[in-house]
Amino acid sequence: MSSPLALTPTATPSSVAPSSDSELPIPLISLQPLLTHSPSTLETAQSLLSAFHSSGFLYLTDFSSVIPSSLLASAFELSAHFFARPQTQKDGLAWTTARSNRGYVCMGREKTSQGITKEEVAEERERGGEDLKESFEIGREFEEGHENRWPDKLDVEGAEFKLTMLGFFERCKEVHAVLMRGIALGMGLDAGFFEDYVTTGDNTLRLLHYPPVAPGGFESGKRVRAGAHSDYGSVTLLFQDQRGGLQVERPGGWVDVEPIEGTIVVNAGDLLARWSNDLIRSTKHRVVEPPLKGKELGVGHPARYSVAYFCNPDFAKWIEALPGTWEGEKGGKKFEGVNSGEYLVQRLSATY
Repeated sequence: MSSPLALTPTATPSSVAPSSDSELPIPLISLQPLLTHSPSTLETAQSLLSAFHSSGFLYLTDFSSVIPSSLLASAFELSAHFFARPQTQKDGLAWTTARSNRGYVCMGREKTSQGITKEEVAEERERGGEDLKESFEIGREFEEGHENRWPDKLDVEGAEFKLTMLGFFERCKEVHAVLMRGIALGMGLDAGFFEDYVTTGDNTLRLLHYPPVAPGGFESGKRVRAGAHSDYGSVTLLFQDQRGGLQVERPGGWVDVEPIEGTIVVNAGDLLARWSNDLIRSTKHRVVEPPLKGKELGVGHPARYSVAYFCNPDFAKWIEALPGTWEGEKGGKKFEGVNSGEYLVQRLSATY
């Protein structure tokens, strides 16, 4: 097995998304070269690593051969229908524990935060109020003792919801595996280095609904739809509608991550940063008040929907800085080793 060699990203992505601040370019990177093992595969892998090193974020394009547009449209449609169900039906499928991390999360139940203890998160909740969102969490199917909380017994559409989300979960898992191969290549590792870490698929599919907000509902920036936080796992795949509001932190402020149709917003998480000894950035982000458009002025903000797929190393795996990332002049290991599952439970427990 090779050790990391290409630890100073040099590749320049071929295109960069429009941004409100040129100091944090967010590149558009095609998935196709990572699927086909073409002559441009290594260049694409290096661009992937460069994006994660510079901003921690990128837009992924050309993924429809893995996640068809029809499946993505169905996932959004069924998600919206689920959140429109009577509150009693949703509450009957409620989230229970951080270890299980499955089921419906009502408004105010979770406060996304960078805090690692309940006390720290409670302070943020007191300062900024509740997050203006509800969600539905789906884990891998057939995990003993941690069953998904499907609405399939409610009606026919509930059964369709289950089948669609199971299919979507597996397609996103495929994209995760492809991205991890690209990250391995970009770091100078064997392409299959991370394969043993992502075989089980201990990932979470999260459906998100940010309800309409009346004028003044954001209280001049104090209230947000999702508080500032980094993600906990390896990478996150975010599918968003055209409403906007996602922002990424940079030194001195925040940058808008504008919705671009036909892309997945991909960001690196904490455990990938730990693996790389902080070569890869797990960047804080949030969802805030989006700009009002046309007839919305004086009426308020309409609903926002997104679908996030949180990719994690398998829960049984031990995560520590890889050889070649910390020795000698690199200054040593910046993080202690952690168990993947235990770290995720710790972070989730603080936010609920």
